[in-house]
Parts: sequence; structure tokens; C-alpha cells
Amino acid sequence: MGDYLSHLDRRSGRKEKLYDHLRLVANRAEEYASAFEASEEAYLAGMLHDLGKYGALFQKRLKGEVSGIDHWSLGAWTALQNYRYIAAALSIQGHHIGLQASNKHSLLNMNPKKLLVQHPLGLMLSEADTSNLLRLLENDSLLLPSFNNSSKSLYPTITQTAAGMLDVRMLFSALVDADYIETEAWFQMDEYGNRQYRENGLALEPDRVLNWLRAYVSNLASNSSVSFSVQKMRSELFNACLQAATRPQGLFTLTAPTGSGKTLSMLAFALAHAVKYNLRRIVIVVPYLNIIEQTVKVYHQFLRQHMTSDELEKYILEHHSLSGIHPHDNLLIGDDNYEKPLLTENWDAPIVITTNVQLLESLFSNRPSACRKLHRLASSVILFDEVQTLPVSLAIPTLATLSHLAERYQSTIVFATATQPAFSHLHEFVSKHCAQGWQPQEIFSEKGDLFDLSKRVNVNWPDGTITWEKLAAKLMTYRQVMCVVNIKRHAKSLFEILAKNDDQGIFHISTNMCPAHRLEVLEKVRKLLDSGKTCRLISTQCVEAGVDIDFPVVYRALGPLDAIAQAAGRCNRNGRLVSGEVHVFKPQAEAGRLPYPDLAYAQATDVTSMLLQQLRPDGIDISDPSIFNRYFCQLYSIKGIGTEDNFNEPLYNAIARQDFEEVAQQYRIISQDTINVLVPYKREIFRQIRNIANNEGLSRQWLMKARPYSVSLFRPKVNDPLYLSLETIKMKFNTGEESNEWYIYGKEEDYDPNTGLNPSLSPNLIIA
Repeated sequence: MGDYLSHLDRRSGRKEKLYDHLRLVANRAEEYASAFEASEEAYLAGMLHDLGKYGALFQKRLKGEVSGIDHWSLGAWTALQNYRYIAAALSIQGHHIGLQASNKHSLLNMNPKKLLVQHPLGLMLSEADTSNLLRLLENDSLLLPSFNNSSKSLYPTITQTAAGMLDVRMLFSALVDADYIETEAWFQMDEYGNRQYRENGLALEPDRVLNWLRAYVSNLASNSSVSFSVQKMRSELFNACLQAATRPQGLFTLTAPTGSGKTLSMLAFALAHAVKYNLRRIVIVVPYLNIIEQTVKVYHQFLRQHMTSDELEKYILEHHSLSGIHPHDNLLIGDDNYEKPLLTENWDAPIVITTNVQLLESLFSNRPSACRKLHRLASSVILFDEVQTLPVSLAIPTLATLSHLAERYQSTIVFATATQPAFSHLHEFVSKHCAQGWQPQEIFSEKGDLFDLSKRVNVNWPDGTITWEKLAAKLMTYRQVMCVVNIKRHAKSLFEILAKNDDQGIFHISTNMCPAHRLEVLEKVRKLLDSGKTCRLISTQCVEAGVDIDFPVVYRALGPLDAIAQAAGRCNRNGRLVSGEVHVFKPQAEAGRLPYPDLAYAQATDVTSMLLQQLRPDGIDISDPSIFNRYFCQLYSIKGIGTEDNFNEPLYNAIARQDFEEVAQQYRIISQDTINVLVPYKREIFRQIRNIANNEGLSRQWLMKARPYSVSLFRPKVNDPLYLSLETIKMKFNTGEESNEWYIYGKEEDYDPNTGLNPSLSPNLIIA
């Protein structure tokens, strides 16, 4: 072995041989990619990913003598030129700078001869002669594979599909995660020279956990106070999920009413399916943070009977916008500014609970930090709850990518909701990006019977508009009532009108309030409902999915039909009344002000209005799944989904060019960028957490403390006065740098104890 180094810890003077790093990364990448039969290509990528570190200029860079060195392009060109492995070449090229583009022009630009003349990033190659680097590799007794079989590649030819891009990202994931883990282990080496690896994730053990779940559900049924019909509905759904789990892996839908026990029934399906097919993990994907809170609470209730708190934390991993921070992807891991922990999760846990944003944007990302977890999705059950919230504009590439994930990577995908989107109607268009298209099978084939059992409300549709004052007067006639409106401005206004009349038993909920605040209000509301006391709740849509709450009367502003059905699911939820009352109303228009959060929401509301005109109120039964099939088909037609003039043309063009960077920019679940802000809900706790941030900077421990006391805001523009209220936070792992994702709200008087954060300087920035 030569004296060529991969890493140098300038603080301790310790040196890591390049021989060791390449060998370990190659072996680990090979192991990760074996889950989807790409071990040979992953091994090659591991061996070549730092080939350029044999160059003299990189060895000088480690000593701080030069800077601006490209050590990745030479290995990428070798994988492409000598082995025809396109996915490996792109992964090697992107392991520091992110995946670039896979087209003939971009691939040819990896040629070192071109890079020596003009490097797109203004860097210098660590060595001009690739053959010299390969000779040094061989002198280090590192033999490259002799095969040249590009047909075994995950991505043998350049495509124009979303499915093809997933194949590259999966190999990229295996390489990047292996590189991060081996680098981290070396930098955390103990005094005896032993690498310190993170503890491996726990095993799923689905058979054991399924037995616990069966017993828990049986005990719940024995001690439940819900009506017979609701209990029967939940029992039938649970058993249907267990039976369906024996079917072959693939794509499934679960169309089940609100209040039918989907959270536990979906888990039962996943566990039984994992037993049948020896699957590695379960990933639960939800649209909102409050659903994560509710889901985790439900799972902990039965698991804590069998696991310690420490085991629970390792068994269930939460990953969302408030659970971590991303280091800069171009940080050269292994420099002397590297510090544990890297706060990007790699999902090495049996059960992962995450959001649509985290999972789907990772599936379309080009960044190492976002993609490193993707290889964990192979041989998994992936459960999407409240799937009606997926943006329709992203439907076709999303469905194609998930279908390919199921077909090639031995994963099972489940789309669950009470209001199932008509995605099967997009099969023809999805097939253009993935040969299998989108043809899922329904888990509960007799869903009509299930929805018959779920009829617990009578819906009254609007016959005109109503002012907020008149609506408030109607709400005051009920002892217990919930009113759901479309935007935060409306919720705040209506709450203030009611509070003027009677400030007892009146509550407000929106995402202006931090999670701890919302949970405290919901707990008060539940206690008042259970005791029969006065309780009037004004809320935005944040209570419509995943919130277990049961009002006898619900008012809902006219909006998307699936949102109305979700709100109705909070009425007579446990079936204790003969029938609950749901009143849909149409707020009076406000001159010059938008009544909806965004254009997509407005379009969906227009479709609801069209259906009311076509079918009349008597013809719309929100307990009939077929009405939502019609609703979503009309919505797709209005949006032009699948047509040549689709308004998301930039995304489709980027996919056609296989431009990973542009696809990542265009694929956004939330179109507007957001930031996380610690808010002064509990003043004393807020000040303690702020002091920790000021003294120690960001850390995983700080994030865990801050999460319950944070809200999301639209990112202010550069000169926005809101910045005057925001305090920056130092990044712990890179002294001197400030986070651009996390801030502290400095004006304590702007947090209202009833309605949450109301910025005095820029009130329109809070997410609607």
C-alpha cells in the first residue's frame, strides 16, 4: 500500500489511507445495492468514487497547500469510458456536487481533456492522466472488476422517463450513504485506532410485533365505547387488511371511511406483508406534521407495553422538516471542519414516519443529503396516508416513480384515504414514464359495505352566501360545534367575533400555532366534549386529517370535496348519535382579497361547485366512493393532467432531458420555500431554548427541544421587514456559518395565546 491519503484530521494529525477508504466504501455500497441486484455496479462506484485522490494536487489540498480541487470527475469518466456504467458515472460525479444530467452532451463533458481546458465549476483536476491514477490504484492492491457488462447496469441506456432517473438515484444513494458512514466512522476513531460506527438499526421483527398488535386491537374492541356499527366497521377493515397482506407485492389502494381505524389497520397490513415477503422496513408517509404526531402517539400506545423508551426511539424514526438539518452538500466530508453528527437521516430504522415533502422530494432530488436514504426503500412497505393531498400537478411523474419502485425494487406501495383520487384514470399517461403504469388493487374490495357502516352524518349544502357575523350567530346557538374555514385570516376573524360575544369555551387552531400549542388546545377541547360542556372550535384545514376529535355539529366552508368529507369525518366520529350535522357554507366574498390558499385549492373548490350544479345537493353523497372518482376525474380534466399543454411543462421537459438538478428544482410539494422559526409560546421554555442556540448552535438535541415550539413561515424576501424580528442561529458543525432553515422569533409580544404567531411587520408571510 502506498502513502496516499483519503482524509487528514488536522486537529489530531491522524491520517486515513486511501486504500482503506476505497475498499470499505466499495464493500458497503455493494452490500446496500445487493437489495436491488446492483451490487457489482455499486462496488465499482465505491472503488472509483475517490480515484482522483491519488492525484498530487489532492494530496496537497489535504495539507492545506492548494484549494479548489476536483477529485471525482476522473473516477466518473473511468466508470463511463471503461465500463459503460452510466449510473455509476453519474453517482461518482455527483457524490459531492449533486447529480447532474444524463444526456450525451453532459456525459461527454466528464472527459478530463475538456475539464482541463474549462471546468464548469472553476476547479482544477487533481491529475491530468487517468491511466496514471489507475496504475496507482493497482499498486495499492485494489483490483477493479474485469467485467464490462453494461447490460447489468441499473441504467444501461439514456432514457427520457421518471423511472430511469429513479434507477440512477438508487445507486447514488448506496454510494453516498456508504461514503458518509465510513468517513464518519474514521473521524470518530477511538484511541486504540478502532473506527466507531453508528449502531445498526433494529430489525423489524414483523411477526412478533404483529402478534402484539392483534392483542392490542382485540383489547381496544373489548373496552371501546364507540357504537356497534363503528366497531364493526373497524373490525372488518382490520381483518381485510390482514387477508390482503398475503397477495403478491405491488400497488394497492385502501379506500376506507374516516374513523374506520386506518392507522392500525394499515400497520397490520404492512406487518403481515413483511412476514409473508421478508421485507425490511415500513415507511409511513403523511401530508402534515400533526398527522405524524397522531400516528406516533397511536403506535407508541401499544408498543410501549413491550419496549423501553430507548427501544421505541430506535424502532420508530420520525423524519420531517422539524426533525433535522441538512449540511451543505458540497461540504468536503473529512475536512477538519467535519463533526459528528451528520444530521441527515439515512432511515436505518424498522419503522419510519415521514412526510410527503421528505419522501417524494427525495425521490426527485439530486442532492447527496436527500438521496442517501433512498436505498432503504428497497424491500419495504410504503404506506401513504391521506393520499388525496398529493399535488395533482405532480401526479404522473410521482405515480411512475412509485410504480417503478414497486416493480424493480421489491417494494409494496399503499395509497390510503377515505377520498381516493382517480389515479387509475392516469394509467395511460403514467405508462409513458414507467412500463407498468398505475393499476393498483383495492385492499377492501367490498368497500361499499364499509361506507354504509360509516354513514354517521347528514350534510346540508349552501343555498347562498353568509357573512362572518351571521355565521358566528349560528355557531353560538350550538353548545358544541366546530367550524373549519379555508384560510388563517378567516379563522382569526371568526374567532375574534365569537370571543367578543363569549370568551368561554371558544378555541382557535391553525398552523400559526406551534405543535405544543395546538396539542394543548386539542386536549382541552376533547375534555370539554367528553364532559358535555360548552366547546366551540374555529379551525383551518389542519384538523381535517389525522386528528381524532368528535363533534356533534360541524360547519365547513365550501372548498375541495375531499376536504369537506374529511371535515365531516370529525362529526359524530364514534357514532354515538343517530346522526351528526354537517353544514357547508359559502362565505361572503371580500373585495380585493383571495378566499383560498392558492390556485390549486381554488380550482378544486370550483369542481365542487360544478358537481353541486350538475347533481344537485341530493345527488352528492360524501359516503359514496364513486362520487370522489367523478370529482377527481373532473379536476384532472380542468388541470389538463396528461395533456400536451400540461401547465407543469418545465418539470416534464427536465425529465425528458434527464436533468437531475432541474428536476429537483421543479418538483416541489410546497411550491414556496419555507423556514422554521422557534416562537415564544411558553416564554420561559422559549428563552431556555433560545439561550442554548445562542451558546451552542444547532444540534440534534436542540432540534428535539425546539420542534414542539416552532412554526413554518414562507421564506421572506431579502429586504422584507420580517427579518427584523428573526434572530439567526449558528451551525454547530461549521463554526461561523448561520442556518438558513432555522430562526428564532425575537418579538415575544407577536405570539398571541389564542391564535398563535401574528407577525406585526409582515403578516402575509405565514403559510395559509
